[in-house]
Amino acid sequence: MAAAGLIVLAATGCKPVEGTPAATAADDRPLVVSTVTAMPVSVPQAVDLPGRVNPTRVAEVRAQVAGIIRERAFEEGSFVRQGDVLFRIDPAVYRAEVDAKAAALDRAEATRMQALRQSERTETLVERQAASAAQHDIATAALRQADADVASAKAHLARARIDLDYATVRAPIAGRIGRALVTEGSLVSQGEATKLAVIQQVDPIYADVNAPAADAGRLAGRASGQEETEVRLVLPDGSLHPDAGRLLFTDLGVDPGTGQVSLRATFPNPKATLRPGSYVRIRIAQGTLPGAVIVPAQAIQRSSAGVAQVFVVAENGTAALRPVRTGALTDGGWIVEDGLKAGETVVVEGFQRLQPGMPVNPSPWQASRTASASVKP
Repeated sequence: MAAAGLIVLAATGCKPVEGTPAATAADDRPLVVSTVTAMPVSVPQAVDLPGRVNPTRVAEVRAQVAGIIRERAFEEGSFVRQGDVLFRIDPAVYRAEVDAKAAALDRAEATRMQALRQSERTETLVERQAASAAQHDIATAALRQADADVASAKAHLARARIDLDYATVRAPIAGRIGRALVTEGSLVSQGEATKLAVIQQVDPIYADVNAPAADAGRLAGRASGQEETEVRLVLPDGSLHPDAGRLLFTDLGVDPGTGQVSLRATFPNPKATLRPGSYVRIRIAQGTLPGAVIVPAQAIQRSSAGVAQVFVVAENGTAALRPVRTGALTDGGWIVEDGLKAGETVVVEGFQRLQPGMPVNPSPWQASRTASASVKP
């Protein structure tokens, strides 16, 4: 028993007790953290404006003559070219009307031929003093009336041919066509202007946005081409449309309710990935911000009151909690507008167990930092 007690006492004596100098030295070891040095860089500035995508042109395909729909000649949702056949209306009535007008023209031309011969004979008789001037005037008037009848018959025939052509409904513009609003066997009428389908031109496509009136002058200069600027379209999922666009114009008036001005930008849309009616954001470049201090996004913490703050490494090797005012978020991190100076060391990783005043052992942060991307909202 004595030997066992000596062993227990020996084992107990080998462990440092809390509060002893050995335990305190272990707790005071510097905490290893990853840090970066805040350096001033030049960052492109941009403004994001909310907007909606609209087609370049919209055409409502309507019937211009009455009749029964015999055929739908397009695939719903497909791309159609200008002049493509969309619907065919029963042409029997209009073909018969063309034949009737053609016969009327033949009759008018025959009447004119007879009036012409009569006028020539009367003119010869007048020269021989075998006919009176009154007879000559009557023959001349009959010829002119026959000419007018021929012209009228030609116009009626042309109108009948137009109506026959309207029986074949063609695409007025090129673009994407939606669903058919009528089916085969439906009766359409030009009096009610029956809508058959809708075509939207989506390449290129418009994006209509609103901007504060204070920015209207500067944006108007960019829209007129006085300044070179890049306009990008941010999709709802946060990605960028692959093709850059350009500003077309700014509206003249300011909305009295919102104090904003409408702008329109155009973007290529060869694959029809942008659909009319979609909500998007337009990112407009606005020059470069020189000397911006950027820290990685994960270095920014938020207090319970929502104040942004970072841990910085002081000259004595301890950590200090510093409130900062952040600006825009870039691909390289947050722009710090106040509270941080260039050259200070900022803790990026390892601050979860860090308290103000604790000693730290800083090591370089391994992730790459890019500060050349455009500013995000």
